[in-house]
Amino acid sequence: MSATTTKTSRRGRSTNLPKGPRGGVELLLIHNVEHLGKQGDVVEVKRGYASNYLLPQGLATIATDHHKRMVEKHRAKLEEIARERLAGLRSQLAELVRTSVTIEANANDEGHLYGSVGPAEITRSLKQLDLMVSPDCIILQGPLKEVGLYTVKIRLAAEVEGEMKVWVVPSSSEGSK
Repeated sequence: MSATTTKTSRRGRSTNLPKGPRGGVELLLIHNVEHLGKQGDVVEVKRGYASNYLLPQGLATIATDHHKRMVEKHRAKLEEIARERLAGLRSQLAELVRTSVTIEANANDEGHLYGSVGPAEITRSLKQLDLMVSPDCIILQGPLKEVGLYTVKIRLAAEVEGEMKVWVVPSSSEGSK
């Protein structure tokens, strides 16, 4: 018998699975497992669940110190990338907050628009200023239906949001009739 084979008990179970503090098997999740944990979590499960489902399906691996260190390095790198992304979004938001856009729309004499101004029109105006923002990032209480100055909320990420000014003015073709 070679030294690399796994030890099994009389019932054919693998006996070299590490025990956790509560007597279960300690595993490191490779993928998200519903009702158990997220990728990179160290979980403790019953031996049968580990040997019959998680390990054969490739959803988990044995939680060795080496694997735990690798996961921590990976998490640290992901956190650094997320911090850099947030810093970029904050600088983009600072530029957006300093900007105001003017949108021309057809309106009647009382200032009511024939249509409405929504996130798509605001995005188009920002694009002309070389500011790229998705329409999903522009939060309106409802469509803008009158001429005037509006304060519009912009949410680039959950913790990165601010407000910018949007002027809705009657289109100049109305006055040339």
